[in-house]
Amino acid sequence: MRIESRYNGPPGSGNGGWSAGILAAEAGPGPVEVTLRRPPPLETPLTLVDGEARDPAGLVVAEVRPTAPVDAVVPPVDRATAVDAAARYPGLVDHPFPGCYVCGPHRADGLRIFPGRLPDGRTAAPLRAPERVTGATVWAALDCPGGWSVIAPGRPYVLGRIAARVDALPEPGDECVVTGATIAVEGRKALVHSSLYGPDGDLLACARATWIALPAGPARA
Repeated sequence: MRIESRYNGPPGSGNGGWSAGILAAEAGPGPVEVTLRRPPPLETPLTLVDGEARDPAGLVVAEVRPTAPVDAVVPPVDRATAVDAAARYPGLVDHPFPGCYVCGPHRADGLRIFPGRLPDGRTAAPLRAPERVTGATVWAALDCPGGWSVIAPGRPYVLGRIAARVDALPEPGDECVVTGATIAVEGRKALVHSSLYGPDGDLLACARATWIALPAGPARA
C-alpha cells in the first residue's frame, strides 16, 4: 500500500479518510474500524499484518480491526441547501490545513468538499464525484464533513478513528451531497457521523468517527 502525495491532509501526511479507506480495502471484506496511530506517511510503502499497518521502519501507522456494522446516518438535505451551506464554510476564511485533498480551499485538484453549518448544527456540502471513484474516495468524502461539525475557530481537530459503510460508489461526475453531525463531545474527543447521498437522494455511504482536538500546532487531518 502507498498513499500518493496528492491525497494529503496536512503537509507531509495523508488525509485521514483516504488513508483509512486504503487500509480498509487492503483488510478485505467485512466492516472494519481504522485507528490512526501516527500521521500516515506519503509515498511510503505500508504493510498490513495482523491488523497493524507498519512503515518500513516497523512503526505502527494504524490499526485495522473488525467492527460492528456501521449505522451512522445523518439525514440528507437537498443540493440547493448544501450549496448554500458551503458558501458559509468557515475553512474558506480560517483553515488549519488549506491544502487538504478533501476540504482544502487551496486545492483546485481536490474533492473541494466545503462543509458549512446548518441551523441545527449539522454540516452539509455538495460534492461532484471525480473522474475516478474508488472506495477510498468515499471514505475521504465522509471524513471532513464530520470533523467540521465540531471544529471551531482556534480549536482544530484531527481524525483519530473511523469506520465506514459503503453501499454504492457514485458515478464520475455525479452531483452528490455530504452531511455531518456531532454526536457527543468528551474532553478532547468528539464522536461524529457523516453520510454521502447520490444525485437521486439515495444513501450511498455513512461513517462514524472519533476526532481529537489539537492543543496547538499542525498535525494530521
